[in-house]
Amino acid sequence: MTTTDRPGRSRAAGPAGPSAARARRPVVLAACMLLLLAAVVASLCVGAQTIAPAEIWRALTGAGDGEAYLIVHDVRGPRTLLGICVGAALGTAGTLVQTLTRNPLAEPGILGVTAGAGFAINVGGVLGLAGGQVAQLVLASLGAALAAVLVYALGSAAPLRLVLTGVALSSVLAGISLGLRLMLPDVFDRYRFWSVGSLAGHEQVPLTLPAATIVAALVCAALVTRPLSALVLGEEVARSLGGHVLRTRVVVLVLVTLLAGAATAVAGPIAFLGLMVPHLARRLAGASVPWLMAYTMVLGPVLLLASDVAARVLLPTGEVPVAVVTAFAGAPVLIWAVRRRGRVPS
Repeated sequence: MTTTDRPGRSRAAGPAGPSAARARRPVVLAACMLLLLAAVVASLCVGAQTIAPAEIWRALTGAGDGEAYLIVHDVRGPRTLLGICVGAALGTAGTLVQTLTRNPLAEPGILGVTAGAGFAINVGGVLGLAGGQVAQLVLASLGAALAAVLVYALGSAAPLRLVLTGVALSSVLAGISLGLRLMLPDVFDRYRFWSVGSLAGHEQVPLTLPAATIVAALVCAALVTRPLSALVLGEEVARSLGGHVLRTRVVVLVLVTLLAGAATAVAGPIAFLGLMVPHLARRLAGASVPWLMAYTMVLGPVLLLASDVAARVLLPTGEVPVAVVTAFAGAPVLIWAVRRRGRVPS
């Protein structure tokens, strides 16, 4: 027997369905971890000079030749670690925003958070305040927070209005940032990789502080899944279960600001990753917030590393910024999400 949950769709009835889905979650998560391992290997192997996996292993263990060792340790190794951190940060930020707002269209880039972080760093560069790692991280976090507050203040709680407000604000901030870079090319010469959203060009930049910030925020995001699960059921239900609604909202917004700000500070504006990852994770993990968060932290790096590998091989000479690849992949997801939401009865 089947029960219909939407016109034209049916699902199996009975307790076996949900139980089987719960039993599959660890298995599918393990498969996603294997995909992450494959993405890491591909990121280390593929580039202007292809390196065999055996050479990668010898380089990692210190037994390889000089050239492979230098490429792995000085270029592709840091780039791969950066991709893991940024992918997990943006994917988790997107999941937190979508879960908190219960809006499948929400994403740090679409809501202006990423553009706000980038704009703050650009202004800091003009004023000479963005020279250090700490300064860039602080500026990016402040810009992300101000953009988020402005979008929510102007867009209210209406999902489509929120998205339109975020897109409009992102366009304005991106236009101003581009104007600053064109007027002051010498000032922004060292930001050329960062400004287009790329994992390249960070080999000589210390990433300890942004990486530590992202890891700490990811740990906090894992700890906030229980109160967030209660909040998903509604504010009244969350309060009846002993939850602190306002505190949960503030903590989640702070985590989104830190994650998106730190990721943007080191890799530049990379859009749509925070939109794609939650939708993919939700299809695999279901509505359980703890499982959704676990899947997100694995799938975010998988998608970003895969996009970065594709960015290296799309052109016969050189490579394209990874943000271009994520934009091409994410735009159809946004259109699908908008159309799907429009078909759901209100």
